[in-house]
Amino acid sequence: MTLPGHAQIVVIGGGIIGCSTAYHLARDHKADVVLLEQGKLTSGSTWHAAGLVGQLRSSASITKVLKYSVDLYKGLAAETGLETGWKMTGCLRLATNEDRWTEYKRLATTAKSFGMEMHLISPAEVKRMWPLMEVSDLVGASWLPTDGQASPSDITQSLAKGARMHGAKIVEGVRLTGFGMAGNRITSVKTTHGEIACEAVVNCAGQWARQVGAMAGIEVPLQAVRHQYIVTEKIPGLAGDAATIRDPDRRTYFKEEVGGLVMGGYEPNPQSLPTGDIPDDWQFHLFEDDYDHFEQHLVQAMARVPALAEVGVKQMINGPESFTPDGNFILGSAPECANMFVGAGFNAFGIASGGGAGWVLADWVMNGEAPLDLWTVDIRRFAAMHRDRQWVSDRTCEAYGKHYTIGFPHEEYTSGRPRIVSPLYDRLKARGAVFGSKLGWERPNWFAPEGMEAKDIHSMGRQNWFGPVGEEHAHVREAVGIFDQSSFAKYEVSGGDAARALDRICANDVTGAPGRLTYTQLLNSRGGIECDLTVGRLADDRFYIVTGTGFRTHDLAWIAEHLAEGDVAVRDVTEDWGVLSLMGPKARDVLARVTDADVSNSAFPFGHVREVGVAGTTVRALRITYVGELGWELHVPLAATGAVFDALMAAGAGEGIRPVGYRAIESLRLEKGYRAWSSDITPNDTPLEAGLGWAVKMRRNTDFIGRAALEAAGPPVKRLAGFAVTAPDAVLVGRETILRDGEPVGYLTSGGYGYTIGKGIGYGYVRNAGGVGDDYLLSGRYELVVANEAVPAEIALRPFYDPQNLRIKA
Repeated sequence: MTLPGHAQIVVIGGGIIGCSTAYHLARDHKADVVLLEQGKLTSGSTWHAAGLVGQLRSSASITKVLKYSVDLYKGLAAETGLETGWKMTGCLRLATNEDRWTEYKRLATTAKSFGMEMHLISPAEVKRMWPLMEVSDLVGASWLPTDGQASPSDITQSLAKGARMHGAKIVEGVRLTGFGMAGNRITSVKTTHGEIACEAVVNCAGQWARQVGAMAGIEVPLQAVRHQYIVTEKIPGLAGDAATIRDPDRRTYFKEEVGGLVMGGYEPNPQSLPTGDIPDDWQFHLFEDDYDHFEQHLVQAMARVPALAEVGVKQMINGPESFTPDGNFILGSAPECANMFVGAGFNAFGIASGGGAGWVLADWVMNGEAPLDLWTVDIRRFAAMHRDRQWVSDRTCEAYGKHYTIGFPHEEYTSGRPRIVSPLYDRLKARGAVFGSKLGWERPNWFAPEGMEAKDIHSMGRQNWFGPVGEEHAHVREAVGIFDQSSFAKYEVSGGDAARALDRICANDVTGAPGRLTYTQLLNSRGGIECDLTVGRLADDRFYIVTGTGFRTHDLAWIAEHLAEGDVAVRDVTEDWGVLSLMGPKARDVLARVTDADVSNSAFPFGHVREVGVAGTTVRALRITYVGELGWELHVPLAATGAVFDALMAAGAGEGIRPVGYRAIESLRLEKGYRAWSSDITPNDTPLEAGLGWAVKMRRNTDFIGRAALEAAGPPVKRLAGFAVTAPDAVLVGRETILRDGEPVGYLTSGGYGYTIGKGIGYGYVRNAGGVGDDYLLSGRYELVVANEAVPAEIALRPFYDPQNLRIKA
């Protein structure tokens, strides 16, 4: 065989994701594409996938990706002449307890928010739809009529034919051996049959994606797990159009196939493969049948469908599937390499995701940025700990085991912890801290008072920490609290061209005199918010940037990719600094006792950064807040964090100073209307829509990324607003539908409780094609749909707490 000497884009992997990506690159972008497959098309995981196609996820963008897949599969056969096996059978999800039923009521609300059809039905209705099912233990079920099933191999072959029809070249039997590199950029793909020069590579290598990435210095955190299912002989009375079944309380799933059933499940004790490399010749590899391990599913399945006990098993499939440490798949531009894109780790959802994943990947490759908010699947959500293969294996097995467990709000993973701790970990633990984990960092979520177990007890209603968090919240509002926020991501940008470079990527003006601190967004070409951070100017040629813990890899990569050439460099300094946030109306009194610096309002106003001495240490003090009170973030050389904490605690004893956790931060910020990136503000939202126009330098005659899109945009047709509910049992968690005069106009992007005002608080975008001016927003009657029940709500266009910002500037 002869390979071309050059291709614009090389796609590696001929499973459903690779073929979909090649199809969309060729069809939508007329790109010059070559797809390389080491075995045959569909080899790897695709050929033995179960083929269930669901669409609803907790992210609007990911739901859109999955809905796109369904739309594509419906029409693909007409385009290519190859059938896909698509059957829109609908899907029943069964509930056997009240917590699961509440979860479904919330999911039904989410579905309505995202424009999907989902119904909650009775056990009797389930029995009518699926007569062979035992329903005596059911509370009810959810019914998604547009879900279905497909033949993975048939879809892949149809996509491959479509790709060829649009000009893509597909070559089987070619094994990758490495890449030609120039710095962090791939220049060519080396194979067993020659070398192809190229501009970009898309790594869709499935269970080999981690190994392919490693050839270019990229970490793709995947772990292969053995996933088993059976195919039965024909079952008398089973309809050919029977709905697919997900029975999560019994950890199993079913779909009809040629008169019999495909049945598999997600067990709490999965069998992971060793953490080493997957052999090259495993294209069609299956493991021996393991009925001892599978028995737990068989027992549950026969209790649900008793007819299973009477039929034979035609085949057992026991194959490797790639899973990820958080149960979400992996897309996007790898931060370590300038021109490798990844589509992998689909957690047994590759068939449902395949069509849409190929669409967004193709667009991402061609335009250099994601076409919509894909943060939940972005490869840049990972960090250094994801290079530890044993950690990835342990966490992935935990995520696999949770695949069908109830998704309680605020639930944390437990494996691989503690991974990274601040110098205050032991001090805070001794004070009753209940820790959560964010990108490996242990962070105190709340503090258990004396006599209370320091442990989360999960619930669909108010959880056990609701009262203690309220006390922490009130203490910050009334006195002074101290937060350990050492996990903040921190960067330094330096060089003679640093100010000019940051002026180009920041939407706000960060070029003020040294000592100024500026809140700003970084925008994409559509004007959407890619990063949300604080920039302090330390000197003419040196800047200090602080952003959220979870966005460390993402924001650093965005900054590094978009800094113009010249005398400018960015450096990650996260581990150099601990952060103690001293917040509350008595914060100045406490700080003044431990420093000789003048911390009066005139000498140290809001929005400034100074170096001050505390406990014999030079501390970088940022006068800023995310809780809506007078306060400072004190950035302390890491080794001195403990000594500074002890000095502050001693100095504030008279004010009752106490450490406070992240759950209180969340309730405090909700009352102040502070936006959270990845929920309230995303790459889908512009600052003008989010009420952050005041933080955009539109009046300055200077260009910045995203400015052209903001200038070209007409009056906004969606706008972020706050909502408050007084119903005591209405627990807001986000994605609740917003009703205006009874009609859906949007959904909440975040939700929680405001202890100062004594109400549930949420934020969400109200949409109206005719415009969203104040008159329109304030003239409606609002309700929120909470777990499928409409609850009266009041709208607010200003913060619920201290709208004049008098307290933060005191």
